[in-house]
Amino acid sequence: LRVQNKKLYLATFAAVLGPLSFGFVLGYSSPVIPELRKINNPKLRLDSNQASWFGSVVTLGAAAGGILGGYLVDKVGRKLSLMLCSIPYVFGYLIIISAENVWMLYFGRMLSGLASGITSLVVPVYISEVSHPKVRGMLGSCVQLMVVTGILGAYVAGVALRWHWLAVLGSVPPCMMLLFMSFMPETPRFLLSHNRPSEAVAALRFLRGPQADHEWECQQIEAGVQEEELKLSEFKNPSIYRPLLIGVALMFFQQVTGINAVMFYAETIFEDANFKDSRMASVVVGSIQVCFTAVAALIIDKTGRKVLLYISGMIMALSTALFGLYFKVVLPNQNNSSNPDVWFTLNAASPGTESSMSWLAVVSLGLFVAGFALGWGPIPWLVISEIFPLKARGISSAACVLTNWIMAFLVTKEFQDLLAFLTSYGTFWLFSAFCCLNVTFTAFYVPETKGQTLEQIEAYFRRS
Repeated sequence: LRVQNKKLYLATFAAVLGPLSFGFVLGYSSPVIPELRKINNPKLRLDSNQASWFGSVVTLGAAAGGILGGYLVDKVGRKLSLMLCSIPYVFGYLIIISAENVWMLYFGRMLSGLASGITSLVVPVYISEVSHPKVRGMLGSCVQLMVVTGILGAYVAGVALRWHWLAVLGSVPPCMMLLFMSFMPETPRFLLSHNRPSEAVAALRFLRGPQADHEWECQQIEAGVQEEELKLSEFKNPSIYRPLLIGVALMFFQQVTGINAVMFYAETIFEDANFKDSRMASVVVGSIQVCFTAVAALIIDKTGRKVLLYISGMIMALSTALFGLYFKVVLPNQNNSSNPDVWFTLNAASPGTESSMSWLAVVSLGLFVAGFALGWGPIPWLVISEIFPLKARGISSAACVLTNWIMAFLVTKEFQDLLAFLTSYGTFWLFSAFCCLNVTFTAFYVPETKGQTLEQIEAYFRRS
């Protein structure tokens, strides 16, 4: 068992260097945008609009990466897809380092976003297919754990490093992934689906150790492998479309919890509570994310997926309701204002009210980030890696990743309009309602996959 776990953990470590790179890409803009807004070079200096595009263009690149990843994961395999996506990561950072104008900065961010989209699709699939049921939840949750670790790493390194050196540091994890993945096996399920049984047995020997019954596991996997190509007409089959609809809905609900909106307010809220160093405040938020994502990874195979989604959804519903209360109490004269500027409305509040209620905003922020990290952060990514039948895994995962990144872009870019239409407190109460809807959706539609093989999960959808 020790041999099995060591080799399996080694393969997982090599794969999750991808989400670490992806997290660093997301976190990179936070310390870099303030620096680029003050840079002496007028060709690289960002105004407010350019700064927002520098941050959000990654999501458009990632949406394209999700589509490309869906093609690559089925055609060239899980392992080679991961090795290939290290190239746009490194080239993206090289273009940013050598940038002579704002458009080169955008292009570099778009390339690193493309790699992030491929990574967010391929890594959960790779880990779910190499893992055995008893540890699949824990190892699958490591994807989100490494994403938030990468974000925190960018925040911490951004305190000491300038934007050039931060880009150099960001290119290290993808280079390590390229090196380590070259020594790791392809997944047994992909090999069997492409009629390579001897290689599948060799992969299982690496992952499970010499003592395991590789032939038996191969037979179990092979029984669920369907070699024929997926046809469009098969999406009428409930065993194909039901898991796809569940996966797309999970990605949609993950984004409409308001995670991007709450993070948008984080810096201002910490300043209200006398956290004057906004960079250190970001480190605090990142640390909360890492801690609670690690807790989720450790307990997920004992508690199950649905229990954590319930707890997470209820914590987020409570915290966003408290956020709404904060803005209702602190900004009584601004609630009907059409001005959606967060900083304008906060500064317009009376100083006494703002300082006396700032604790409520900080508690709400901490609760929300902890709740998201405990369930709705890692588990949707884990569940979509488990529920799709093998022959539909690439295209279904691509649809889910595309949904996630498009929603991330829309929530980020349209947030100001939402504030103008619903007011600050109305917007956060809307997010609270969505969090309650998440819990309801989980109760009726999300299957519990704890302790089941991927073949058993596939059989469940065929039966139902």
